[in-house]
This record gives sequence, C-alpha cells and structure tokens, in this order.
Amino acid sequence: MPRVGLIVNDGKDLAVETALIIQQRLEKEGHQVVRVSSSGGMVGFANPDQQMRMLGYNACVPEGFDASMPFAIVLGGDGTVLSAARQTAPVNVPILTINTGHMGFLAEAYLTDLDRALEQLLSMQWMLEERNSLVVSVMRGDQRRWEALCLNEMALHREPLTSMCHFEVSIGRHAPVDISADGVILSTPTGSTAYSLSAGGPVISPDCPVLQLTPIAPHSLASRALVFSDREPVTVFPATPERLMMVVDGSAGCYVWPEDRVLIRRSDHPVKFVRLRDHEFFQVLRNKLGWGLPHVAKPDRQ
Repeated sequence: MPRVGLIVNDGKDLAVETALIIQQRLEKEGHQVVRVSSSGGMVGFANPDQQMRMLGYNACVPEGFDASMPFAIVLGGDGTVLSAARQTAPVNVPILTINTGHMGFLAEAYLTDLDRALEQLLSMQWMLEERNSLVVSVMRGDQRRWEALCLNEMALHREPLTSMCHFEVSIGRHAPVDISADGVILSTPTGSTAYSLSAGGPVISPDCPVLQLTPIAPHSLASRALVFSDREPVTVFPATPERLMMVVDGSAGCYVWPEDRVLIRRSDHPVKFVRLRDHEFFQVLRNKLGWGLPHVAKPDRQ
C-alpha cells in the first residue's frame, strides 16, 4: 500500500475538516496516509536563556516521511507551506499546496477545485517545479549553534529600542561590504515577493538562480538591493556590540551575538511543488499583488 503525506495546520478548523475529507478519499483509493501537523516545521524562536537549537535542518522531517512518498498534500496558508517545506525538502517529497488560509501566494489549488485537484493528483497528471531553498546556520567559531531550512528569507535586524546597526557582509570570493541599516534581508526568488518586497527589493522570477540582499531602512542613499548568483555562500558578521534578532521565514529564529556569524548557502534539497498546470508567475503577481493592472484614471468631479 503506497504511503502519502498529509500536512495540516491543526490550528485552523477549516484545514482540519478538509483533511478528514482528503484522508478518506486517499484511503479509499488504496493509499496509506501519514498525517502530521505543520507545527513540526515551525522551529520557533530560541530562548537565549535555554540551550540553542544545534540540530541540523533534517530534524524537522516527520516520522514516516521519506523519499519513497510520491507526494504530500499541504493544507493551510502560506505560513503552513513554509513550515511544510522544512518537513519535506530534506527527503525530496513533492508537495501539493491547497489553500485554506488568506492570500495563498504559494497555493496551487483552492477548496473550490478540491475534487478536480485530487483527481489530477491521483492520476499523476501533474508536473514538478523546484524552488531553491537556503540553509541558514549561526556559527560561533567552528560550532554550529542554530540551523534551519529557508524558502523565503533570512532577516537579521536590531532589537526594538536600540540604535542602527552595522553589518559586514561577505559574498563568496568578493570583497566584504559594510552596510549601516536597521537590518538586512537575504532572500530567494520565492522570498522576493515577501519581506524583501516590502523593504524595497525587486521581484525576481522563481526560475532565476540568484539570491537577493536587501538593506532594511539603510542609512545611505547608496545602499540598495543587490542580486547575485545563488552559488555564492554569504556570511554576515554583526559589526555591532549589541545582540541582534534573526528571523527565518517568519516562524524560526534566534538571537545573534557579536561573536557569532550567520552563514547562508544554497541547500542541496530544493522544495518540490506539485503543479497541476503550467505555473504562470506573472499571472500570480497580477492576481495576488495587482502587478501590471491597467491604470484607470479617477473620474472628473463636476
């Protein structure tokens, strides 16, 4: 009996109700369903008074998930998808994302199309799209103090009520640069439409093999977003005496101290998305963010 995955945002009634319907359908079709909560991929914020999370990013893979699974279904919003990516990417399990949240920027299907989506999925009438992900590690000397998988972005910034910070950023073999700002964002093309976009960074098509460095409220007109090859590892040194806060994909993070450094590199395990149709990125931008809509002038007031 083939095993398939079902990752559910257990905090949402609609997701839980839909999960029951899907599980019954899959079991009727002869599949063994391994159902888990998406909370397993929400690493959370490490308390500085407790032991740091020194586990590798593979620690988020749920029991029963492995590379033999043909697919896993994810029920929730975009935050759930980001959590599910940490649970599935290390074992190369493709995910079909069904939106039960709000915007659903990362969703492939909606509840109104649930029957059709399941029919296509079970008949294997779908394609794979791979999205590059990052491994974010906090290092102190040779010791790994914290690590997580990242699909959208890593944001390193000052704490509330502290002053502007300095960051020394080293990209691959290139000379390091100093950035004075409230923080810096290192994002993938998938994350270019998230926090980085709000901070003034450009939108990047997901098939581009690049990363993006975006300063947050920089103290220089010359500090602007930088796009470069994702083959280049990035190291961020906090050149400031105060501790900083690091947040990864909005649901994981820790404090970074002056003696630490943040190492970001492209993961060997991309996130695999099940696509039921050709993924038209510009259409998603139009539908979700209003990009490219025709300008309509305001009517004259008589």
